[in-house]
Amino acid sequence: MNTLLEKDKTYIPSLEAVKQAAERISKVVLKTPLAESFTYSKRFEANVMLKREDLQQVRSYKIRGAYNKISSLPQEQLKKGVICASAGNHAQGVAFACNKLKVKGVIYMPGTTPKQKVEQTQMFGGEWIDVVLKGDTYDDSFKSAMKQMEEQGLVFIHPFDDEKVIEGQATIALEILEQADEPIDYIFAPLGGGGLLAGVSSIFKELSPNTKIIGIEPQGAPSMKTSLREGKVVELENIERFVDGASVQKVGARNFAICKKNLDEMITVPEGKICQTILDLYNQDAMVVEPAGAMAISALDLYSEKIKGKNVVCIVSGSNNDIIRMAEIKERALLYSGLKHYFVVVFPQRAGALKEFVAKVLGPNDDITHFEYSKKHNRSNGPAVVGIELKDPNDFKPLVDRMKKKNFYGEYLNDNPNLFQFLI
Repeated sequence: MNTLLEKDKTYIPSLEAVKQAAERISKVVLKTPLAESFTYSKRFEANVMLKREDLQQVRSYKIRGAYNKISSLPQEQLKKGVICASAGNHAQGVAFACNKLKVKGVIYMPGTTPKQKVEQTQMFGGEWIDVVLKGDTYDDSFKSAMKQMEEQGLVFIHPFDDEKVIEGQATIALEILEQADEPIDYIFAPLGGGGLLAGVSSIFKELSPNTKIIGIEPQGAPSMKTSLREGKVVELENIERFVDGASVQKVGARNFAICKKNLDEMITVPEGKICQTILDLYNQDAMVVEPAGAMAISALDLYSEKIKGKNVVCIVSGSNNDIIRMAEIKERALLYSGLKHYFVVVFPQRAGALKEFVAKVLGPNDDITHFEYSKKHNRSNGPAVVGIELKDPNDFKPLVDRMKKKNFYGEYLNDNPNLFQFLI
């Protein structure tokens, strides 16, 4: 085991290996556009370009690593079949590759995977794959897949901690450098298990060493940031699973070693900020992206001063977003921006109490979006859970002040995670 870990720590994808991967996948993988974003270029006074991996056939970059890995296997291994575990995008990449190469595959996915991703995986793989839903997280699915792999002698296609997968993802860097007209000052890329950033950062460090490489994780799943701080790979006990394409409990050993060496900074962005970016991209640029796909752009606010006048690339990693999640995405965005608030409001059990609340407590632009009123008690005062949407976050304090002055204030729920989880 120690020998394997030492090998993992010293692996760096070579430029020659990445060029071979680019050739291997060239007939299957699209060379996606590197497009200027007029919206974000104007907002940040920079030349912001988006690497549109959301436009791949499987709507994410994962096809690169999956196809490179499977197509490089010897025939005797391919005859046994392959197996993988994935939160969605890697699954689709493996399914697509299995169908193209006529290789049988078994794909484990968490039971919490959005239905859209499961259906897309089945569609891309067709008769060549079997989908198994197991567990609540990627890590649960991974353990189940490993068990079947050992029992049946299948070849495991790791979503991120594999040399051929890393080299496949690194082909994005070759394309970016080929497509860019000027030297790139900053590249922002999302990170889950680390395969994308391990590959991309290695090529940039060799071919464009002055480019600043910024990795981004969701705030609720800071696996790489925690590992870098501790100086070793750390497995997080609990993670927020909302950004399903980038939420893992433990990053890859190879990827950790590479990122530790190559990254200029590893940061996290709040899930609510990611949701706001998703809505902005849809409303302003007619782009549909998944939470992981919006992470790189979400980080630009944190670098607004540093990137002025600079050439900036954001990797938009995927667009596999289930439409049924949009209500939750909007809710999280409103909460993050300070426009949505939940309270326990104490209403006296008398006529006119609700009317008084609406007329004398709510501001002229405030809307009630949630109201759950209970009378299952014998007390003179009755509580209700009330959700209020504001037009301006500055209206919050005056609202609370009026609630307290009129004796309607009971409790603020946004800061109470034990209660708040039942509302969102």
